[in-house]
Amino acid sequence: MNTNVFLVPTDYSKVADCAINHAVKLAQTLKGEIQLLHVVAKDKDVEENRTKLQKIASEINKASNVKVDYIVRVGNIFDDIGKVASEIKAQLIIMGTHGVKGFQHITGSHALKVITNSKVPFIVVQQRNIREGYSKIVLPLELAKETKQKIAITISMAKYFNSKVYVFSPLETDEYLRNSATRNLNYTKSEMQIHKITFEIATAEKPGNFVKQLLQFASKIDADLITMLNIQDIGLTEFIAGPDEQQVITNESQIPVLCMNPVNVTVSSGSILFS
Repeated sequence: MNTNVFLVPTDYSKVADCAINHAVKLAQTLKGEIQLLHVVAKDKDVEENRTKLQKIASEINKASNVKVDYIVRVGNIFDDIGKVASEIKAQLIIMGTHGVKGFQHITGSHALKVITNSKVPFIVVQQRNIREGYSKIVLPLELAKETKQKIAITISMAKYFNSKVYVFSPLETDEYLRNSATRNLNYTKSEMQIHKITFEIATAEKPGNFVKQLLQFASKIDADLITMLNIQDIGLTEFIAGPDEQQVITNESQIPVLCMNPVNVTVSSGSILFS
């Protein structure tokens, strides 16, 4: 059995510490290990940061009994996150963001690019710490066929954390879109039942403003995680590199967001993301 590896880029900030806490819980639940990543601009900074990361790794291991290793890379953190994740075969990247202002100030367009281009899913967190796990997961439904991949990872996460999944569907007035939404909803119900996932269906109260209604719903139920699929040019799922992306990732309730890009393979919703 392969070991589950969770990559945590760190700039030693509070939000990075929060990301580490999420990674620790994931590693404990999924019997995995953590790789810390810090990127420096110059070779002369490598040794100092290795010493820093070694201390942090030792403290995490002592407190949680989770295996922690670290990588110092010379380059640009937003260009190198995805590369490192692929190199170490990470299952997830857990990354902290400072909110709308900080997110843009610290990362600019590079952060959006690394999420969009990564083959590895991200969990993006702010300063809200993880609780006992991801007990309440909100699954917004898109109309694209690639949504099945997001259903798969949601089911996988729900199995491990014994989560309840709240399926949130748009309210469509157009007959074609309404039929597409109904098909996706029926498929989702079937998969949840097959895999014995506790779930509840909720529908937006009005057409349009789906992101706003989604975030209001997630806040109302005090969700632990929102799962999002990035599919460019299809309604809500344009959220990467657009204003919807900022609303979801930097939501005021600081609910962590699982972001994934569709992959060019067939994924059944019975598949397990983790080993």
